[in-house]
Amino acid sequence: HAAYVAGNAYLSALAEQRRARGARATSIHWGKWPDDLERELADPHQIRRSGLEYLDPELAMTALTRVMEDDETVIGLMDIDWGTYHDVFTAGRPSHLFDRIPEVARLLADRAAPAATATATSGLAARLQGVSAAEQDRIVLSVVREETAAVLGHASADTVPERRAFRDIGFDSVTAVDLRNRLVAATGLTLPSTMVFDHPNAVALATFLKATALGTTGTAGDRPTAAVTAGADDDPIVIVGMSCRFPGGANTPEELLRLALDGADVISEFPADRGWDAHGLYDPDPDRQGRTYSVHGGFLHEAAGFDAGFFGISPREALAMDPQQRLLLET
Repeated sequence: HAAYVAGNAYLSALAEQRRARGARATSIHWGKWPDDLERELADPHQIRRSGLEYLDPELAMTALTRVMEDDETVIGLMDIDWGTYHDVFTAGRPSHLFDRIPEVARLLADRAAPAATATATSGLAARLQGVSAAEQDRIVLSVVREETAAVLGHASADTVPERRAFRDIGFDSVTAVDLRNRLVAATGLTLPSTMVFDHPNAVALATFLKATALGTTGTAGDRPTAAVTAGADDDPIVIVGMSCRFPGGANTPEELLRLALDGADVISEFPADRGWDAHGLYDPDPDRQGRTYSVHGGFLHEAAGFDAGFFGISPREALAMDPQQRLLLET
């Protein structure tokens, strides 16, 4: 929501500026309203996994009345599960932004208390007792890959690469916390929300889990070091390659030019593989919301053939991606 962030920041600054000049203004940052569900503007599962809850409209309007009565300038009104939201927000990097929120303060205090460590009679530690080091590595790596596959929506743990970075296979802060929670349940260990980013691939994370379970120190070199190379800076500007995706099967600049020169008609009916109900969507009134007055258009009929595996993208992420982003990757 980068565009909204910029717009909201501007409106809040405008409200502050008006107050400084003696004028009145109130800028309210709203959380998620339930009509988003009805209009299918967001994935409710993804929203709640991030720690946000949908507002109760009656409670929200009561809060609005209080905001106006208190003559607030800039305020946020939202429903947040702080236990989840704080973990997601700090999964990639530490932050003290919310430390003074009472729920967060209690959460941090609880975690600062001495935590019970894994014992040899329970959880992952018990599974590792009495087996060789190589077998221990296999057990822990198997646990990591199985839980990773479940989080990303893979059908099998075999599709999870051992040494490819979690970021590169589709992890973000929400899925990082999901994996942490699943591994806590699977191993009985107390694990940090930053775990995925501190140990950025399956092998590195397995090494950390094994050391935690056995009470030993993790091995050095968990983080891969990227090689940095410098290119020559005296080359002329050149066109290395061009690619495009346009209706009419124009997948190269040459094909696009040919369509233009020929004056080709690339308008067609709705694609049959999108699950669109052309009859139900049609309405002759062009101003009726949620309907279309035309069942023809320029379509990329091969758009559904995106090869997620080729780009190292999980099936769940591929379904949620903006189609234009998939096309950009292909081009």
